[in-house]
Amino acid sequence: MNMNHILQQAPKNLPILQARFGLERESLRMNTEHRIAQTAHPEKLGSREFHPYIQTDYSESQVELITPVSSSTKEARRILGAITEVAYRSMNPYEYLWPLSMPPQAREDEIRIAQLKNDYEYQYRQGLGKRYGKLLQSMSGIHYNLELGAGLITHLFEASNYDSQLAFTNDLYLKLAQQFLRYRWFLTYLYGASVVAEKGFLQEKLNHPVRSLRNSSYGYVNSSDIHVSFADLETYVQDIERYVKTGQLSAEKEFYSAVRLRGHKHNRDYLTKGIRYLEFRCFDLNPFDFLAISQETLDTVHLFALALLWIDRPEHVDETLTKAAELNNQIALAHPLTPLPKEADTQTILDAMEAVVDHFQLDETYKNLVETVRQQVANPQLTLSGQLAERLEGHSLEEFGRKQGQAFHEYAWSAPYALKGYENMELSTQMLMFDALQKGVNLEILDEDDQFLKLWHKDHVEYVKNGNMTSKDTYVVPLAMANKTVTKKILATAGFPVPAGAEFSSKTEALRYYAQIEKSAIVVKPKSTNFGLGISIFQDGASLEDYEKALDIAFAEDKQVLIEEFIAGTEYRFFVLDGKCEAVLLRVAANVVGDGIHTIAELVDIKNQDPLRGRDHRSPLEIIQLGDIEKLMMNQQGYQPDTVLEAGQKAELRGNSNISTGGDSIDVTEQMDESYKQLAADMATAIGAWVCGVDLIIPDSTLASTKDEPNCTCIELNFNPSMYMHTYCYDGPGQELTPKIIAKLFPEIIS
Repeated sequence: MNMNHILQQAPKNLPILQARFGLERESLRMNTEHRIAQTAHPEKLGSREFHPYIQTDYSESQVELITPVSSSTKEARRILGAITEVAYRSMNPYEYLWPLSMPPQAREDEIRIAQLKNDYEYQYRQGLGKRYGKLLQSMSGIHYNLELGAGLITHLFEASNYDSQLAFTNDLYLKLAQQFLRYRWFLTYLYGASVVAEKGFLQEKLNHPVRSLRNSSYGYVNSSDIHVSFADLETYVQDIERYVKTGQLSAEKEFYSAVRLRGHKHNRDYLTKGIRYLEFRCFDLNPFDFLAISQETLDTVHLFALALLWIDRPEHVDETLTKAAELNNQIALAHPLTPLPKEADTQTILDAMEAVVDHFQLDETYKNLVETVRQQVANPQLTLSGQLAERLEGHSLEEFGRKQGQAFHEYAWSAPYALKGYENMELSTQMLMFDALQKGVNLEILDEDDQFLKLWHKDHVEYVKNGNMTSKDTYVVPLAMANKTVTKKILATAGFPVPAGAEFSSKTEALRYYAQIEKSAIVVKPKSTNFGLGISIFQDGASLEDYEKALDIAFAEDKQVLIEEFIAGTEYRFFVLDGKCEAVLLRVAANVVGDGIHTIAELVDIKNQDPLRGRDHRSPLEIIQLGDIEKLMMNQQGYQPDTVLEAGQKAELRGNSNISTGGDSIDVTEQMDESYKQLAADMATAIGAWVCGVDLIIPDSTLASTKDEPNCTCIELNFNPSMYMHTYCYDGPGQELTPKIIAKLFPEIIS
């Protein structure tokens, strides 16, 4: 049975879209003079010897961004976005990525071969420079890797008359490769975007813009005496081996086909181990997209590949592919606004794409993709090269590339505390992911909602939850810190200062306690909670009514409530990692300052417009709420939400200073006396914590802390302390903590 008949007769519920995807994007680094950067590969990116995501391609300035294998085009593009952002923010701040496939104005001596430690790879690039010229190698593009789903292949194999699944898989991929080369011109028409070249790039002058220089005879092509057959796999392997043996190709990978068989280092292994996936290499950079390839393009190409399997393969493969290559060159060198020639059989492709959509009952998204392609076929202005040619009319390539590249640079640096595409994850986790990608630690999100990550390098695997919960802490330590009574007893036994107080499991018991604390400064808080939830503070004592409200708020968070003495002084958060205090933060409770015009509610709205403020720990600062606790706090000061404060008059909206309840963060790491840092580290050690947030109340931080006179009180220890608030502060330089977590977990790769 022919391959296309197998697909056409397949059940409608066949997992036709099942596949795995990978992307590889190349781009040139540019400097402030808008010339190719002469700087070395960014030091922040660690070692190229093992980095799985960010490498250099031909030249030292040509960055290559490589995604891990993804089970959907959407996820492949999302991780490409994260890697792209990491690349931008790891380069010198004044450098940017050139957004076009065609390089800017450049000389051969400006193209520095990648300074790789591997001598073979360096010599290989030197040979390419001599054979093709360095400028040709500076063209950039995107490679689209497609692996058909294992389940899909098995279903098709079982419907075939093949005896071996290996033979079937090889034939399936070989047919797809043949068909891709046969109809490559279709993608050149749709997505070509290398329309003009800067002076000096070409030996001859073109009289008009074209669709794709990179995909034409001026681009990545071997010499005219290289003819590799795709008629069958054995001949394909033998042809490439012969050209390598004669020196016409310096290595198997020098065969510049628009599609490559992939999965093994040597082509001969495909005969015995099988083709694993295909690499489509014909995509120019989309200069209108930050990631250089759109989601629409990724999905259209996937559908296009399935349609290729739907269409009959040619009888005379090599002859057909030779004619197809000539047609592709003709279309690539045509003016972007000219229609396709009559030899270009678009109807067969469009019908096949539509047939796949209909037969397998794909959703509206895929129907819309086919309709979009039909419109592009009818109107060349809608193609990528058509749009680019119109934008370049009256403008130079370099001017357009510079403006577009700088716009993308600014976008990459916007909201630098977040990892674009992953903003719904907890912020410290986003920051840790950024650092893992930057240093070349392999990353997999095991559970996005639970912030659970797998990190690994070679055989070394670490699991991380919420940014800093790791195997370095024993199971019982977070449980002890979550229980404030246990925490106080452990610290008190070790001789550390903690506040006096009482614990209650019922509101009735807690109300009876009121007589003992009626005129005392107290704190009412849940026994086991985090992020400052349910805490009420009464510095001047509480009325019975307010005390009862505070109990209701605390019991809403936990079954047990603590009533503790209020400790006067300033509260600081100390971040301790592996026995050392790495950061100190002064947290100022949520507040607004009057201007004599706006009400407190309006001042809160104004303050919440700060771009650093957001919700659910996705921004460095949390927005200020006007809930029950804030209203209770205002009431104690004689204020209401509609009160207009005089200019300079301050309204405290919270007694606790947690950033998670709208507080302001001020980095005081360098100003804090070392004695308090050591005390905080000792407290973390006493409870056995690898990572710990230590909250100290210090009446006078100018006085040193000693064993006999600690001059402070520990009000809380926090497991899984937030890290982002130490890095992106309301005031102060900030301290980077997530890189230190990575360095502690993977000391073997962090210099």
